[in-house]
Amino acid sequence: MSDDLLIATGLEVTYGGGPSLLGKLPGVKVLHGIDLSIGRGETVGIVGESGSGKTTLGRALLRLVDVSAGEIRFDGEDITRLPDRTMRPLRRRMQMIFQDPMASLNPRHTIGRILTEPLFLHGLARDRQDAKKQAGEMLERVRLPASVLDRNPHELSGGQRQRIGIARAALLKPDFVLADEIVSGLDVSTQAQALNLLKELSRDMGLSMAFISHDLSVIRAICDRVYVMQFGRIIEHGSCEQVFSAPKSDYTKLLLDAIPLPEPDPGWLERGSATAA
Repeated sequence: MSDDLLIATGLEVTYGGGPSLLGKLPGVKVLHGIDLSIGRGETVGIVGESGSGKTTLGRALLRLVDVSAGEIRFDGEDITRLPDRTMRPLRRRMQMIFQDPMASLNPRHTIGRILTEPLFLHGLARDRQDAKKQAGEMLERVRLPASVLDRNPHELSGGQRQRIGIARAALLKPDFVLADEIVSGLDVSTQAQALNLLKELSRDMGLSMAFISHDLSVIRAICDRVYVMQFGRIIEHGSCEQVFSAPKSDYTKLLLDAIPLPEPDPGWLERGSATAA
């Protein structure tokens, strides 16, 4: 069996276009022949400026947007054009943590309902008592009290809501998680707490992750490898140590110069998490 859980080859995404009264319109190509792989248990960073195509790439990997060319293989299976009905069993194994947890959590539902309903949907709970037990155990893992189950999203802080987003994804025991700018807008200590939780869950559950961020210090702290994107293309990729210490492309050098990285400090996550606790 391959060590790669997710492989994209020659991936292209085109928005718009198609037949019209004036003939066939060409559409706008957003991704241009992307090649990318994510190993089992590996965390891969996807970085680039706004408009580089990194979020579109992430959504394409999850089959949330259609690709116009190329191939996506998940656990050895070609999922590029699987119909929704066939994709449904795979959805549990491929989860996403959103940038804005408030927008992704139903404001009319309690946290208990938000966490337990997916368990029933995917057949992971025997009954409501079992579902509540699983949700409570996951809340404990993300450092939230069980009383949170009775609250609504608006009653929680931004950092707490983001931990609920992490808990909701992890509860389904996925193989792959896409995290899209999930710590942008959070203060440093809250960022550290969320990132530490992800690292712990990734290690304990053997998760593969794609971590989309514009913050290069976050990418270096949590990722094994990094892909640098510009205008819908991969400009450079390699281990974080290699890319950050000896970038090959001028674009990567510009990114590093524009956002100077502090000296590597492996302990900042732990200290930040302790401050937030």
